[in-house]
Amino acid sequence: MTDPSPPPDAGEIMAVVHEAVGGIELEPAEKREIWRFTQRELPYLWSQRTSYFILGSYRDPYIRRLRAVQNELTKQLGAYPFIMGDLLELPTDRLNTFDIMLSLLATYSDYIVGVFEKESGGEAPELGEIDDPPYFDKSYVFPRDYAWVTDENLDSTQHVIQAALEIVFADDLSEEEVQSKVESLIERAQEKGLDIDEQEVWDVIDDRTNEDEEPATYSWVHLNKFRKFELHERCFPWTTEDELRTEVDELPSPTPRPEWEEREGQ
Repeated sequence: MTDPSPPPDAGEIMAVVHEAVGGIELEPAEKREIWRFTQRELPYLWSQRTSYFILGSYRDPYIRRLRAVQNELTKQLGAYPFIMGDLLELPTDRLNTFDIMLSLLATYSDYIVGVFEKESGGEAPELGEIDDPPYFDKSYVFPRDYAWVTDENLDSTQHVIQAALEIVFADDLSEEEVQSKVESLIERAQEKGLDIDEQEVWDVIDDRTNEDEEPATYSWVHLNKFRKFELHERCFPWTTEDELRTEVDELPSPTPRPEWEEREGQ
């Protein structure tokens, strides 16, 4: 196999790589593998299509939700949504290849989309990477069952559903107590002026109990990071896969160039 030659912007690429590996000296074979990866994968990100780098867990059933987001974005003309697990790997034994690949793909993608359903696994450090510069301005998060406020402040349907799921999956409540508490929760929300359909709440509860899917739980660190995105209007909670598919519409469309790109060019 012919050794790949450095691309025209090799200096910029290597600056990203050196940051990812902590500035250690790369071996010639390692550089060749990095050039092979960049020549294979980065041209898709440099094309006229708008790229969406989708982060999240690759384990089943979570990978199904990543595919759902990818499929929704694929429907849009000019979009290139991708998952790192589908790409060419860097076959190096010595280097922290995950950090290299994540840094390169995040740097050259137009947008980063994180789908979260739990606080453990590879998606936890990914969240820690994208909530600060240089990736924060291009990143959007979709946390399942996330709600910043407690059920004393029922500001949205998502908050009510989250509180209702916590009631349903409580270990020490009878079926009658669950029914009473959920109905009381919905009544309080409606009295506060929230336009919420009781049947909608019970439909979600039925779906989750049938699948035995308990509410997603997150650490205080996770919740604070989601809140940061929420304050910047780039956090979109969801409960069901259908809701997730709908929330994907909130992402920037493939047509306009991202704002972060324009700021970097100034």
